[in-house]
Amino acid sequence: MNKVRTARLRLSALSIFRGILNRSVPRAFYRLLCALDESPEVFLRAYGEFFSLISERGCADCLAYAMTEAALFDENCFTRSAAGGTEGTLPEGVLRAAESDCAAVLAAASLQSEEVLQAYSRYDAIQPVADSLPRWQSGACAEAFELFDGSMERAARWYRENGCGMFARYKAFVWRDGDIRPVLHHDAVSMDDFTGYERQRRKVDDNTRAFLAGKSCNNCLLYGDMGTGKSSTVKAMANTYRRQGLRIVEMPKEQLAQFPQLAEKLAHLPLKFIIFIDDLSFQHHDASYTSLKAVLEGGLAARPANVLIYATSNRRHIVKERLSDRALEVDDIHTRDNMQETLSLSDRFGLNVCYTAPSKNEFLEIVTAMARARGVTLPESELRAGAERFALARGGRSPRCAKQYVESLFC
Repeated sequence: MNKVRTARLRLSALSIFRGILNRSVPRAFYRLLCALDESPEVFLRAYGEFFSLISERGCADCLAYAMTEAALFDENCFTRSAAGGTEGTLPEGVLRAAESDCAAVLAAASLQSEEVLQAYSRYDAIQPVADSLPRWQSGACAEAFELFDGSMERAARWYRENGCGMFARYKAFVWRDGDIRPVLHHDAVSMDDFTGYERQRRKVDDNTRAFLAGKSCNNCLLYGDMGTGKSSTVKAMANTYRRQGLRIVEMPKEQLAQFPQLAEKLAHLPLKFIIFIDDLSFQHHDASYTSLKAVLEGGLAARPANVLIYATSNRRHIVKERLSDRALEVDDIHTRDNMQETLSLSDRFGLNVCYTAPSKNEFLEIVTAMARARGVTLPESELRAGAERFALARGGRSPRCAKQYVESLFC
């Protein structure tokens, strides 16, 4: 039996990594191999459909990469256990099956178009058109998959560092339409991109590292003036500690009532998650206000141990207050109770970190550091004078304003 037919049998027998046959490219390739004993019309149709697909996906010259990448990011009992560091608890038969599946995928990924054509049982019938059929190139496998080299120990190490399934493929996610969706183009901000606010970032960083280490940690509220880097700090944490199994899922405030559903989806995963609620603020009598209170503390559904909430707000107490609200409280017998209700939400964040607008000197130091990092060679006096004019035109100083000014120098 030639290698093409052997590869087909091995793909048919996939068990642990069988999920890759639900992915478009492996599924179409397997369908082509299954047509090796069909009529010329059926075989050629499968061939044409397969080549059309890989051309659309941009992998006509790198089939091996498409096949092995599908396996690399497959979520199954082995990859989940490996990501959580518990692959050693799997039965020996499961580990051997996973090893065999990886070898089967590598064997199929290496097949050349000419080999598949020659393996067709009625090659003489298609010979008049065989020379005009398009050919694909196998190319190289996905680099990480090649590193496995038949070793499940290497594979397990990769999944421990990178996670499994879509949580290995992507770094950031958003809760939308009742499901977790990957963010295809996430903000790659890192801790090295910041100037100033070291004390605030240190608090958030210490809390994040305690979370990853399984130690005592707190839900965190980052509040203060706009443009001071609150949201960027949270995103930088997720980027910095990705290799330690940290992922970030942004949840819109309007969908906070769905937090139990999100938590249920995350609870069984062998990774740690920051639930990110950006620009948090509420009006009085906002229904999602009560939902968040229950999530933070007091609800029957406990927050999973692998989930932590990081929220940002321009307001210390999150709830918007108006003078008209104070006027209404004059006739309220339980004014103190209403005040306690307003303060109770922010109080349920165990860690509160304040970001205030920088002073003039701090602002100019941030501008100078950013400008020099970007290669700006303006004299410092000219740079500072321009930054002050820019800040006055924008109505205030902030790290965001400093970044915008430096970027304007390249326009």
